[in-house]
Amino acid sequence: MKICVIGLGYVGLPLAMQFARAGVPVIGLDIDRVKVDLINQGDSYIRHIPPLSIAEIVTAKKLAASTDFSRVSEADAVIICVPTPLSKNREPDISFILDTGRAIAAHLVNGTLVVLESTTYPGTTDTDLRAVLEEGSGMKAGSDFHLAFSPEREDPANQQSKVKRIPKVVGGYTPGCLDRAMAVYGKAIDKLVPVSSCRVAEATKLLENIFRSVNIALVNELKMVYRAMGIDIWEVIEAAKTKPFGFMPFYPGPGLGGHCIPIDPFYLTWKAREYGQHTRFIELAGEINTRMPEHVVLRVADALNAQCKAIRGSRVLVLGLAYKPNVDDERESPSYVLMNLLAERGAEVAYYDPYVPVIKPTREHSQFAGRRSIEWNRSTIENFDVVLIATNHSSVSYQELAHWANCIVDTRNAMASIHLTPGKVWKA
Repeated sequence: MKICVIGLGYVGLPLAMQFARAGVPVIGLDIDRVKVDLINQGDSYIRHIPPLSIAEIVTAKKLAASTDFSRVSEADAVIICVPTPLSKNREPDISFILDTGRAIAAHLVNGTLVVLESTTYPGTTDTDLRAVLEEGSGMKAGSDFHLAFSPEREDPANQQSKVKRIPKVVGGYTPGCLDRAMAVYGKAIDKLVPVSSCRVAEATKLLENIFRSVNIALVNELKMVYRAMGIDIWEVIEAAKTKPFGFMPFYPGPGLGGHCIPIDPFYLTWKAREYGQHTRFIELAGEINTRMPEHVVLRVADALNAQCKAIRGSRVLVLGLAYKPNVDDERESPSYVLMNLLAERGAEVAYYDPYVPVIKPTREHSQFAGRRSIEWNRSTIENFDVVLIATNHSSVSYQELAHWANCIVDTRNAMASIHLTPGKVWKA
């Protein structure tokens, strides 16, 4: 058996590596020549994936990367792991899925399995993707080639999260497609969870991310309510999570980031309208979470006002550009929104992130491309009027920050265990 994984990002590369470690030869396809070259050199472009782990499977000839999509014809199974962003109008953009389908269709051979892992709305696999594959190949799904959906479950930087051990939901276009997909994933994944259709599998992934979005929105709203009452939400959560049943802790923050939670719920919201359904709960959660950066900027203004300073003309350091701790992934990071809001109000804004030394071009915040992280030292940090903790990387010395910073606005409770001068830290 030979597997082809298309899209060698934060989802595709770990999956490709797991199949390779399981002894299944893998062809990794990507349109990014830099990624392809780095893999073939045994190097890594993702911080939490060590180069040695790539080098070992490349040397063993279990993983090879390419930009040549005709190599799909060599594979028994093709797994698609490409981005599914939102458009400027906040509508689903499945163009990467459809473009990939068109690129591989002419190279499919009879009996090939095609699996989509990219998060999307129910019906994408058995309708949209199926249509382009059938049109381009001249074959029929379910008889000439197999089709399935299996949602990714990747948790970057979580050392306890291993692709091999995370249960894998699998839904097929037909029972035969499901059987084939189960056989393929069974080569590399310990536990498989079969479901009745591609649409159930697609809906499962959306539920997982909507669950997180709604609960984060809840604690974000409670954060503001409890602050008005003089109550610390972080202390409340710590107390509540001692309950051994019926409670799961979620934590507030400056807004949502990453490729899943800020985006995926709106795939269902958009699709629901086709059926005359309104997802008020999901939209309310999105509204609350989207509002968080504005709330944080108001707290920055409060902290500066206490020093008789305005945001305009003040020097603000945003600590943490990545969307979550200990990763180099800054997709959809609320830090970009915070930097933009502060700059619009006249602040001089800089950032520090040990994992993002320079900002790469992004579709939403192109104005920051090329900006570099400041150096971490006393003379530099002391020069800012306020430091805004947006991401709590564990490699940062918060004790040094406590000594060096004039004022700190903390959105992550990072300073909770640090001895501080009274009045220096403002929670947001």
